[in-house]
Parts: sequence; C-alpha cells; structure tokens
Amino acid sequence: MTKDRFKELMKPITEGLFGKQRPYHMQEEPHYAIRPVGMLVEDLCRIDEADWGKYAFSREPLNGKFNDEQRRALTEQAIACGKEYAEKYAAQYGMRDPELLARKLGLTVDYPLMPQNTDRVLFAEFREPNTVHIYMDGVRKAEVLLAEPGVRHALTGELQISKLLLAHELFHFVEEQNKKTIWTKTYKIELWAPKPLHNRSTVGVLGEIAAMAFAKALTHLPYSPYVMDAFLVYGYAPEAASALYEEMMTLAGRTPRLPPAEDTPPALAT
Repeated sequence: MTKDRFKELMKPITEGLFGKQRPYHMQEEPHYAIRPVGMLVEDLCRIDEADWGKYAFSREPLNGKFNDEQRRALTEQAIACGKEYAEKYAAQYGMRDPELLARKLGLTVDYPLMPQNTDRVLFAEFREPNTVHIYMDGVRKAEVLLAEPGVRHALTGELQISKLLLAHELFHFVEEQNKKTIWTKTYKIELWAPKPLHNRSTVGVLGEIAAMAFAKALTHLPYSPYVMDAFLVYGYAPEAASALYEEMMTLAGRTPRLPPAEDTPPALAT
C-alpha cells in the first residue's frame, strides 16, 4: 500500500480501533509534529485502561447521550465484562493462546495481505458467523517498527501483534455467541420515540472497549491494546499516527510531548 493510497483511505468511518479511524484528512503539507515511534508508544502504554474511555467514546455515534461520569462508569463496566469472558473462556478451554482458542471455538482464521474491495483501513476484522481476517501488510510493517529505539521495551516481549488482533476479534465472536446474556449486548439506552413507543439501542463502543479488555486479559499485556491504534497506523503514516497520539493523550488528560529537535523519524515503509 502506498502513502498516497493510505491517505486516501483515511476517511470518516466509525470506531477508531486497530486502524479503523474516524475522520483524519491529511493535507499536502504536514501540520502535526511527527514523534519518534518509541516516544509515541512509551507515552501511550502509560495510560490507564479506564482512561481510554473518552477516546473510545469519541468514535461512538451516541456519544452525546452521555456525560463524562456516565462514560467512565460504562467504560469500567465494559472492561469488567471483557475480563470476565477472557477468564471464563481461558478456564473453560484450558488455554490462553488466541490461535488455539479460536480453533477450539470453530473459527476460521486467515491471514491475507490486505482486505479486498474496501474503502477503509483495516488491520483485522470479524465476519459473522465464524471468520476472522488478520491483514498481514499492516502487521509486517508494525513488526519492522519493533526494532526502533524504545519500542520493544515499551510494548514488551509479550506482544505478538497478529495474536493480539485475533484476541480482539475473538471477543466479537464470543459476544455474538452470548448475545442474549452478555452485558455489552443487553445494556441499552432509550432513544427518542413518540409516546407510548420505545426506541432502545445498544451502544456499539461498549463491545469495542470490552474486546480490548478481553484481548489484554487473555494475552496478559500490561497496557491497553488501544495503543495499537496509533502504532499500527505509524507503519503507514507517521503523521497520522502522531495526530492520533495527540488526541489520545489529550483525551486521557495527559500532555502530548513534542519530539526532540535532533530526532528524525524513520522513513515510510512501502
């Protein structure tokens, strides 16, 4: 995938999860300070799991229905839900390896280079009823970045990118299998409707927050997989990743750092 093609694909979509980004329109001249990837992941790995809630909700169409206190409470409930199911399935099947667990659950997992016929940037996706695609172009670019200063230390030797992506998508399968009882599907909010009618809706971002918590718990990562949103994008477009970094840090109540003047970011992978 070329840099120009990546820019073209960075269009308004929905969730900002594993590369499925909300609006980010690249300009001809860069206007975000490009951080070294080591600085970027080091700072993002320090964000507490629950502090990712505002970033997650910023991709939610129903975000305006909630205040900050409600978003925080819902984030914590979604995290608890994801962790509960990670431990439940790990105990039930006696394994934590996402690939082995997917096999036990009857999922078909494949690893194509890129998605076909899409106008979105994707790194992984679950397709009902039981298929997961892990797109290896982005994974391979990210694996190259692991050699950059500070990256492996921040992300730890526990990280296996394709398995983490699979763990996230595995939750969406689990969620569908348990949709009548799992909290992320049973929690609903009342939308406007003329009385006496009711219009109740699930909140999609809760499933995404839970999927991140599920993946974190299943793989024993010490940081939130939301870090991958920016890290995976960096392999294609360091400026886009730096824009995400600024947004993530600000929404988590932290101050984004500027890159040292002497640092020169690595060239774009092609």
